[in-house]
This record gives sequence, structure tokens and C-alpha cells, in this order.
Amino acid sequence: MSTTPQLPPVAKIEQKTVVDFLTKGKRIDERGLTDYRSIKIETGIVQKANGSAMVHLGKTKVLTGIKIELGQPFPDTPNQGVLTVNAELVPMASPSFEPGPPSETAIELARVVDRGLRESKALPLKTLCIEPGKKVMVVFVDVYVLDHDGNLIDASAISALSALMTSKMKQYKVEGGEVQTKDELVPLGIQNEPVPVTTAKIGGNMILDPCLEEERVMDSRLTVTSGRDGNICAMQKGGMGSFADQEVRQAVKIAIEKGKEIREIIRGATAKT
Repeated sequence: MSTTPQLPPVAKIEQKTVVDFLTKGKRIDERGLTDYRSIKIETGIVQKANGSAMVHLGKTKVLTGIKIELGQPFPDTPNQGVLTVNAELVPMASPSFEPGPPSETAIELARVVDRGLRESKALPLKTLCIEPGKKVMVVFVDVYVLDHDGNLIDASAISALSALMTSKMKQYKVEGGEVQTKDELVPLGIQNEPVPVTTAKIGGNMILDPCLEEERVMDSRLTVTSGRDGNICAMQKGGMGSFADQEVRQAVKIAIEKGKEIREIIRGATAKT
């Protein structure tokens, strides 16, 4: 699977242009090989949601809304709340996005965002249990891609994390066998901050945060998600090409360092809410 939509074949001259720039240590948008595009995060965008965040990664734009409701736990985890992530590729975001059932791209996108949150234990699911086996909090993370200009995974995961970090929910307790609601809203209590960093390989060159033109000619990509402790919590490889062992190690090292920078941007944006 790939988060690059199925586009018409890229002209060889366009591919050659991208590769020629990279061979000289440059990129078509004048960034360095390990430079990200500008990251802008706005929170509290959707007033009726429990939390929300809009992320601009260059020209890529992603909105995430959080909804928290009472529900039932899964049978195999009766003492834990539920986390569910969905991704929608809004048709206006790209000529290749179409209305209808989720595409492979949307499914992969949701799974990668979910895996980073889940494996890093960012959301304390046990604290979302109200009555074991009967009542828990269900956290819905809905990701909407509004404008696609490359690197949907990083933009979506940053948006989802930012939305969760600013989310608030009602308090519940069980009294006399009934679930009672408290008026005060409390934060979700996020306990980790998983940040993905995507590396694309083009003609033997490795770059971070590929824009759409670069994605269209890339051989493969590797997304490495790390937590605040610097430990890797998720990885996702895409594309038909491959990475050598040393290239994977290099991508992991860079992802951990770059993840620290992005995490500070997220903290700065969410601290305002």
C-alpha cells in the first residue's frame, strides 16, 4: 500500500528533474535533504468536538476531530476504553480522491496513525474504564485530508496527536448501579507523544517529508514513529523499492532527532489551548 494516490504516469523529464536536483544535494522546492516544510498547527477548530486540530505541512492540510462517547469495551479488554481511528480523503483535496468506501490509501493512513498512538500507549485506555466489562469511554479520532501535497502520514499523525492533547471529556462515576455524570470537563491525560518522520528514497537519495512531486517519483518510503523517550513505537514501509540495512538505520536515527523538533512544535501549539 502507499499513501500516494494513483496518479497518471509521471513524465520522464519530470522524474529526471527531481533526481538531478537530489544528485546535487538540492530539492525542487529548495529545501535541504533533511528539511521539513513549515508546520503550522491550529487547535480548537471544531467547537462541537471534544478536541480538534488543523495541521498545515507545507501545502498539505489535514483536520482531525475528536469525539468521546460512552460505549462498551471489547470482550478481550474489559478494563480498557476504546480507541478508533478513521481517515477520509476528501474529494476536493486531490483530483485522484473519489467519494465512496474508504480506499486502500485511507485504510493504510488510519492504521498507521492508530498504530503510533496505540503502541506508544499515548492514550491511557485503562483510565477510560468506568464499569469493567460494561461501560467505558470510546475515543473516536476522525482524520480528514483537505488538501494533498504530499506526506499525508506525518501530517495526519501530527494532527491527530495535537487534537488528542487538547481534548477534554466529561467525568463519569458509578453510583447505585447507575452511571452518573459530573459537569467538570477534564483532559484526556495523554501520556506519550508519538511523532512520525517519513523518509523517501529517490534514485538512491534519501529525503525527509516528500512533497507530492517527490512522492510521484519515489522508489519507496519509510515512516518511523518514536515516542518522547526516543524509543521506536511503529514503522511502516511503502512503495515497490527497498532500503538497505544501513539506510534503515540512518532513517531511524534521523527520525528520532527530527521527531524531537516536531514534538516541540506540537507542544508549543497545544499549550495555548
